[in-house]
Amino acid sequence: MQVIEVMTNDAHIASPDQSIVDAAKLMADCECGALPVGENDRLVGMITDRDIVIRAIAQGKADAKVRDVMSRDVKYCFEEDDIEDVARNMGDLQIRRLPVLNKEKRLTGIISLGDLANSDEVEVATEALCGISESSGAHVSTGARPH
Repeated sequence: MQVIEVMTNDAHIASPDQSIVDAAKLMADCECGALPVGENDRLVGMITDRDIVIRAIAQGKADAKVRDVMSRDVKYCFEEDDIEDVARNMGDLQIRRLPVLNKEKRLTGIISLGDLANSDEVEVATEALCGISESSGAHVSTGARPH
């Protein structure tokens, strides 16, 4: 099964010059936690609700622009990619969603863990979730103390 068969087609796109408040409102309106960021018809980043909270609000930068807090190293897939390969990559990269591009590298949608779970091949979502849920060892809790 290919990505184009299970992806979400109506992805909303944020602009790098948009305020994070506007991006957050767009996320609320479309009930999503991430937006691809596009400029001049090209994918230039991704912004998540977590980016807004951690990289802006927690830093006292409530007036920041999307470009100030977005992730620039964007992982993506193509419409014709096999969902098993994409699920494996999502698990390996520990990410819950990927922008989907066509052959011309234009954004055509997003594929999420939820899209995989709603496909006829539920086991691919399970594989992705297992990879996403694995501890990367990078998180350090400063509040916990060993006993």
